[in-house]
Order: sequence, then structure tokens, then C-alpha cells
Amino acid sequence: MTGQIIFDPLIPWQLLGIVALLAVLGVVLAAMRGLSGWALRGLAALVVLGALAGPSYQQEDRSPLTDIVLMLEDDSASQNLSDRPDQTKSAADALADRITARSNTELRRITIPDGEGDAGTQLMTALSKALSEEPRGRVAGIIALTDGQVHDADLPLDLPAPIHVMLTGKSTDWDRRLSIRNAPAFAIIGEPVTLTLRIEDMGAAPVGSDVAPLEISVDGGPVQEFLVPLGEDIELPVTLPHGGRNVLEFSVPMADGELTDRNNKALIQMNGVRDRLRVLLVSGEPHPGGRTWRNLLKSDSSVDLVHFTILRPPEKQDGVPVSELSLIAFPTRELFLEKIDDFDLIIFDRYKRRGILPALYLDNVANYIREGGAVLVAAGPDYAGADSIYRSPLGPVLPAAPSARVIEQPYRPTVTDLGQRHPVSTGLPGGGDWGRWLRQIDVTEPEGHVVMAGSDDRPLLMLNRVGEGRVALLASDHAWLWNRGYEGGGPQLELLRRLAHWMMKEPELEEEALTAQATGQTMRIQRRTLEETVPPVSITDPTGEVFELPLAESQPGLFETVFEGPEIGLYRLENGDQMAVIGLGPAAPREFEKTIATADILAPVVATLRGGTVLLEDGLPRLRDVRIGRPAAGRGWIGLTPRDAYETRDVRQTAILPPWLVLLLSAGLITAAWLREGRK
Repeated sequence: MTGQIIFDPLIPWQLLGIVALLAVLGVVLAAMRGLSGWALRGLAALVVLGALAGPSYQQEDRSPLTDIVLMLEDDSASQNLSDRPDQTKSAADALADRITARSNTELRRITIPDGEGDAGTQLMTALSKALSEEPRGRVAGIIALTDGQVHDADLPLDLPAPIHVMLTGKSTDWDRRLSIRNAPAFAIIGEPVTLTLRIEDMGAAPVGSDVAPLEISVDGGPVQEFLVPLGEDIELPVTLPHGGRNVLEFSVPMADGELTDRNNKALIQMNGVRDRLRVLLVSGEPHPGGRTWRNLLKSDSSVDLVHFTILRPPEKQDGVPVSELSLIAFPTRELFLEKIDDFDLIIFDRYKRRGILPALYLDNVANYIREGGAVLVAAGPDYAGADSIYRSPLGPVLPAAPSARVIEQPYRPTVTDLGQRHPVSTGLPGGGDWGRWLRQIDVTEPEGHVVMAGSDDRPLLMLNRVGEGRVALLASDHAWLWNRGYEGGGPQLELLRRLAHWMMKEPELEEEALTAQATGQTMRIQRRTLEETVPPVSITDPTGEVFELPLAESQPGLFETVFEGPEIGLYRLENGDQMAVIGLGPAAPREFEKTIATADILAPVVATLRGGTVLLEDGLPRLRDVRIGRPAAGRGWIGLTPRDAYETRDVRQTAILPPWLVLLLSAGLITAAWLREGRK
């Protein structure tokens, strides 16, 4: 029970001050005039002023409230290294016993997990939320059990009480980290791009070698190992082997005694792009499709086209001067012997043997294919004749032999059952409702994959692999009819684009491929194959745990599934003989970028209210009561600030000057003053 005098004026304080001033002036004037009752007049004015001030005696029935101590227990990934979980739990339980043993004190234990995504330890965010749920006037202290690696320490908070950090870990902890300082998202295939990486030891690293082994692999392939210096930025030139996504994995073997190997890896996903697509187009003779080929290739600004058309065969003698036959001579030796490897694709459009390209040159083209080159043959009637390019050193690498028959009748090109599964021909625009072609070269003994058929289901488009290279045969010279819109036309541009990219070994057009696309922690796994069924896909997560998921066919030749990754990091996928690597988030999550316990990050927050930092390996501190504004930590102790909060249950007010008493006193004093002055 407490009591105090309070005032509830009947008029505003400013007006009450004016009234008081007038009363004082009146009393002073009465005294100056020699009125003997001036003192009684002053007392009467004082009674009236007191009544106007409304004084009363207030009594409160108060119930004391407990002080609240917030204990933040960091349960993020970095807190689960070494023996930190046991260290944190034992310290938290011991502190909880000491706090609850204090009189008039409550404890709030708050567990802090990893932040969403890769946000890291959001300790200050959790503290802000906890403070919003508690009365600030009752919070006596905040204790955080953490390794100090907090990723939102710059969050501005107005703390109502000192915060103390109980630091986990040991002074002997050390860790090795691999980090990528500079990595572009794109690189040109075949040209080196420089990456900057760094390997550094943190904490109490043992004295030893100044170098560490660095392992590098591309797309989960063979591992290359190098020795690199520690603590220095390393400039590493890398050349991407293929177009599309290239997954580069850098790793350092785990050393004895280091905290974790989760930050010993770095994953880079770079897209390989071609600088220019170099194409050599050789037209055996002028025909309507020749201009179509040229326009198609020249429409792409990324294509460097070299086009030669044989206008006049060597055996033709018509008396026309040589200087008027062409602008330049056909540089056959330069193109087919010296610079053939500079071309990404060679197209023979209705070409036949005329003595212009000797057998030695064509044999060199065949070797170019076996060593990784790409050749497309668009065949016309010349392919079926005695001078066919098939009857040259190119014959052994071409996917089909001519039967010497030329079919001159309308037919509609169709996609074969195998073509429905092949990425070159599956899902072409128009769905097969295309215009007809009028000529087809009959071929026999097709090799590789027949993806399109023509008249009477005869092979029309054949794709084959020869050695390291690829070759395609289009058994018709009427593809240009689609470009001209004959009978509605057809997807010539899309078909030839896919065909060229397949021959260029673009990953998205491989008929046997395992790929994955990541969105947050979810990956969509796709398996492209020419087979009817595929086995389950095997997924190995960053911790080494293996999952197996069945794949469902979403469209012909494409099987898919969706996997929710439980961890951030590098995942390895296997399906049959196909392998793939994909990263969900960074290879080393934010929690593992820095793992050594430190007080530096939270030091500015602790200093705001003069809190303290204690190493748990040195033992638990004692608890003391301190006043607000005084140092809240010292050697072996930390302070809590008692808040003396209370809850008011009942309030009673008693008027000090009730109206009847005011009337009685003021009337009596005024009457006495009048009588005194009248008697005089």
C-alpha cells in the first residue's frame, strides 16, 4: 500500500497562476493601505487557490511483478560443430537453474535456428521479436549463448537492459576455408577466363606447410590436383570445355583437427557461350535452296559464314574469260587443309565430285569429323549419281548410302517414333501439319538415328556420331519449300537451328543427358533419353546422404522429377551412365563461411549498456544485481538490473479540501478580516 498527494485542478494551470498572481497583488495592496485584515485576506485567497488546484490523497494497492531475463540459445549450423552443442546445453541449463533460483525472476529461453534460405544466424532479429512480446519495464537482462558469428548484428535495437554474450568454442579451434573472390557468370568457349580464389586458415591453425592441395573438377569429371599457397589470392585461368552450363567444383581436402570441411569447397556455375559460329557452306551448283541456306545463316549475327557456290564446273568450255567467272578463286587448299579446324560446321549443299576438291581434301574432311568436327550434307539428285560425294573418301563417315534412285513425287515429311524422342526433332512447331516436299533421294543401310522420314517412310534425316564428331544427312534438297511457305510451309528455321546446335554438341540438345535446374532449395531433375524407360535417379546431398527418386515421363524422351534439397550445398546426381552436379545456394553456406567463435561482431551491441562477454571454456560467471547505468559485467560476474515493476490492483483518492471545508474556511477568514478591519 502506497500513498501520495496528487492535484487535479478545476481550471487550467495557466489560469490558476493568473488568479494566484491577482490574489497576491490584492493582498500586497491591502497591506500597503494599512488594512489590518490583509493577512486573513491572504489566507482566504490561499484556501480558494488550494481548492481550485484540486489536491487529493491517492492510495494504491500494488502487487510486485517479476523481473524477466531473456536467454538466447544459438542453434544454428555453426553451433553444431565440434562439442559446441553439449557446451551450449550444459551452460544454458546451469544458467537457467541460477536465474530461476533468484527471487522475483522469470526466465524466457529462446532457441535460434538457421535463418531462412542462406540468411545465417538471425540472433538480433529473434531478440527484437522476443522484446516485442515482453513489457520493456520488466526485462532485467539478456544472455546470449552463441559462437558470436551473427549475421544481423547491425540491426538497430533499443535494448531495455544489458546484454551478455556467453561465447562457445575453444581457443584452440581452427578451420581452413576456400573462397572464390571473382567468378564471371559467362565465358567464351575455348578462351581462358581468370578466376580469383583464396585458401586461408582461421583461428589457432597449426604451424606447418604454407601450401595446400587444391582439387578441381568440371561437371563431376576427373579431378585435377595442384599445390597452391595459403593466405594469398590465386589467379586461376580456366577454359570452359562446352557450351551451356559448366559446373566447376574447387575443393581442399579436410585437414586433421579443423572444425569442418563444409567450407572447403566452392562451386561455380558458368555458362559457356560461343564467340562466333564459323560455318563453311559449299554449294555444288546454283539452285533455289542455295539462297535459302545463305539467308538463313546470314540472319544470325553470331554466325560467320563463308559461302562458295560452284557456278561453272572445270569441264565446261564456253569461251567465257576466267576473269569474268568469279570474284575470287576457290581457295580449296587453304580451306580444306590449312584452316579446316577453324570451322565449327561444314555444309555440303548438293555437292558432287567435279575435280574441284581432290580426294586428299575430302579425306581431310573425314578426319576432321572423326576428331570432333561437324558436317551436314543436304543431298540432291547429285547424291544418287555416279559423281556422288558418297563415292569419295567421305563415304565411310556418311550415315547412309544412295540407292541411285531419285523419288520425284510429293510427300509430307514426318517425325519417326525415334524422332519423337530425339531433341532435334521432338516438339517441332506445327505438330507435323507441314507443307509437302517434291523430291527425295532414296538411301539404304542408314546408320545412327533416323529422326525424320519421307516418301513411303523412307529415311529422310539421319544423324550419326563418327569418332568424336557428328554428321547429318538430309536426303532431300527441297527443305527450302518450307521457307517459301509452300502449302503452308514448315519449321525449317527451328529444325535447322536444332540440327546445327546438336552438331555443335550443345548440352540442351544431347539425346542422352541428365540435367537439373534449381529454384531456391527445389531442383527439377530432367533425364533425356532415347530409351523407353529409365532407372531411378540417385541424389547425394552435401552431407553424403543418398536419396533415390523415380522419374516420370513428361513428354516423349523426357523424364522428370522434383526434389526438395534439405541442405544448402553441392548435390551429385547419377542415372545410369549419366552424371550431373548442381548447387543449391553456395557450396559453403553462410553459416560455414566463418566458423571460429568471436566476440568482435557483437561487441558494439554489448557495449551499449556496458554488458560483458564470457568464454564458456573459462566457466560460468556469477550473477549480480546492478543499477541501470552502472557497469554490468566484471571479472567472473555479469549483472542483472532489478526493475521493481508492479501491478496496481486498486486506487483510492481522498480530497484534502472538500467543498464544505473550503466554504467554511474561506467564509470564516473573510468574515474575520472584515470584523477586524471594522472594529478598528
